[in-house]
Amino acid sequence: MRYEFLVTGRVSDTVRAAFPDFDIADGPAGGSSIFGPVRDRAALRGVLERLDALGLTVVEMRKLPD
Repeated sequence: MRYEFLVTGRVSDTVRAAFPDFDIADGPAGGSSIFGPVRDRAALRGVLERLDALGLTVVEMRKLPD
């Protein structure tokens, strides 16, 4: 499974380093798009917890087609 997480603001190098298996791109309205593989529901919760720990606000999350 692949997921996309839209977060507010531009992400730092620290955030990029925290998600080595994910791609990060500038998103709409000044936000950022973080997308990549998520193995299962437990891994999805882990990604969300990591985003929260880094102080990022998730404004949208969606499953992407494989």
